[in-house]
Amino acid sequence: MKKGWQCKHIGDLCEVVAGQSPEGKFYNTDGKGMPFYQGKKDFGEKFIEDPTTWTTQTTKKARAGDILMSVRAPVGPVNFATDEVCIGRGLAAIRSSAGLNRDFLFYQLLHLQPEIAGREGAVFASINKSEIEALPMALAPLPEQQRIVGILDEAFEGIATVKANAERNLQNVRAIFESHLQSVFTQRGPGWDRVTLETLLERKWIEGHLDGNHGGDYPRKQEFIREGVPYISANCLDDERVDMSRAKYLSSGRAARLRKGVAKDNDVLFAHNATVGPVAILRTEEEKVILGTSLTYYRCNRKHILPEYLAHYMRSFGFKEQYLQVMRQSTRNQVPITKQREFWHVIPPLEDQQRIIRVLDGLLENSRRLQYVYQRKLVVLEALKKSLLHQAFTGQL
Repeated sequence: MKKGWQCKHIGDLCEVVAGQSPEGKFYNTDGKGMPFYQGKKDFGEKFIEDPTTWTTQTTKKARAGDILMSVRAPVGPVNFATDEVCIGRGLAAIRSSAGLNRDFLFYQLLHLQPEIAGREGAVFASINKSEIEALPMALAPLPEQQRIVGILDEAFEGIATVKANAERNLQNVRAIFESHLQSVFTQRGPGWDRVTLETLLERKWIEGHLDGNHGGDYPRKQEFIREGVPYISANCLDDERVDMSRAKYLSSGRAARLRKGVAKDNDVLFAHNATVGPVAILRTEEEKVILGTSLTYYRCNRKHILPEYLAHYMRSFGFKEQYLQVMRQSTRNQVPITKQREFWHVIPPLEDQQRIIRVLDGLLENSRRLQYVYQRKLVVLEALKKSLLHQAFTGQL
């Protein structure tokens, strides 16, 4: 440790106030009583955001300038209180003493955050008052604290500006692709047909069907094995692609007993349950892939509809609005296969489908490339923050 610095614990230098939630009947959203915060959901970058809940019964209070720590999953994130507030059991307030610069304490808690481990409770990982008080901290002389805070304030302000620009650019990239996607399906040409999936299943020219089917019964945890027939769920659909590295595996015998949800190469997958909306084309050399109950597959007859076209169409606003309408009319976050059969699809001639695919595939690939660039920039910025904090509290700054 740097000369002149001391090894201390949070409890040596701070007062820790554990939150306690009032009874729910005292909560309101009308601004009556004291602002009430229960956990991390209202945290900003550094300062807690405006309240959305108030309470007319006050339990434990935090003062303006106190550091609020999330003490239930996630454990460790911190923010400054900007006013006197009531804190629930998901938070603790840490109040620094006169010899401790509160911003120095804030940055040190950010530095400690990855190492803070909560107790495993019945429901949440958590940390209690005594565990917070036992957290180690490096105490520098007050002038040194102020110098370090000045450096970190300036650096973090610059990082926040660059991060905001990267996040804005990331949103713009996605918005540009969405805009092109919508324009393609609103400018229809001759020969474009607007039909329901149910109608497509009944049409003779489909020569079979555009098949829509959902996943089979969910296997038990102990039935999954190291290798075998791949089994995927909605969390395997990542950025318009199927991430097979997230697949689980079943024995061929267990897979054979699943009569539904057997997908194959080039099937279009749609997440219809819980996480509704992601669409991807299954690209696999496997003979079959078992789908979980959160996925629907569509199997295209290439003489009349191409899977690449269908996937792009199912990402468009026209299709999204249909399943969002179903979800608004239901208490469950899902889109049943019976409802999917009623959705209408815009089907142009094959040559138009091929042209649309070429245009949208190019835009999508460019969008992915730019998103990767901006996402990497955000990762680098977070790594830079961690590096600066490490230097600051190991006496290297």
